[in-house]
Amino acid sequence: MKPSFNHLSRIWRRVLAAFCALACVFTVAACGSGNEAGKIRIGIKFDQPGVGFKKSGTYVGFDVDVARYIARKLGYSDDEIVWKEAPSKQREAMLQNGDVDMIVASYSITDERKKAVTFAGPYFVAGQDLMVRKDDHEITGPDSLNGKRLCSVTGSTSAEVVKQKFSSKVQLMEQPGYAECATALFSGIVDAVTTDDIILAGLASNAHGKLRLIGKPFTQEYYGVGVKKGNVKFAKKIDKAIAQMEKDGSWQRYINDNTRGVKYKPNMKYNPPKPDLGETGAAK
Repeated sequence: MKPSFNHLSRIWRRVLAAFCALACVFTVAACGSGNEAGKIRIGIKFDQPGVGFKKSGTYVGFDVDVARYIARKLGYSDDEIVWKEAPSKQREAMLQNGDVDMIVASYSITDERKKAVTFAGPYFVAGQDLMVRKDDHEITGPDSLNGKRLCSVTGSTSAEVVKQKFSSKVQLMEQPGYAECATALFSGIVDAVTTDDIILAGLASNAHGKLRLIGKPFTQEYYGVGVKKGNVKFAKKIDKAIAQMEKDGSWQRYINDNTRGVKYKPNMKYNPPKPDLGETGAAK
């Protein structure tokens, strides 16, 4: 008995589906990701208010503003940017696998990371600092934390730096994100939060004056733009955009916009830094 037309149609649809699935192995764009064609894919943080934050379907923060500026100088409009979350532990893999074209995500330049990533920048020099409640005047710096409870994010080395170098009797508490640390501080569960000052400034800005920075940074963290290892030509174009951003006043405006309402000023001894393909401050 000959197969019916419907039976043949079902077989044909299955063949097409199998072909498309196979094609997807070799080219993602062939089956559903064509919306990224001709666009630039940028990795940012989604959970750092004031730096990189996803808010009601939009993306805001200092790193986001920097990334937008660079993208425009590279010839991309805002609607040609594809934002992708870049968790700290996944940044190198995202670049190596080609998931993103560049990463602007409080990405400190280190010699170890430079083995796997080519950096442009730096575009900002942060310093580790402390954030406390507005009315707390007992904590004056990292050396005044003995017996206090200090919060940092799981996997971060910031709190360990304080314990090892400044206050050996500090009690450490970890949270999955900085917003959770800020909540713990506001509610009295911890006495202070530590991480890079620009991140703390963003958190304090969101707290509407109820939290404040100590304002005594005790490290230097050189933020760079990560690109795929070996793509020096692309990194040089990004360096040129960063230099223009610093020269035309955009850099300072982005700092002001994202730390509004907070007494925060970057350490002008190091800022704004001269972009040099990640060479500045790389030895850490």
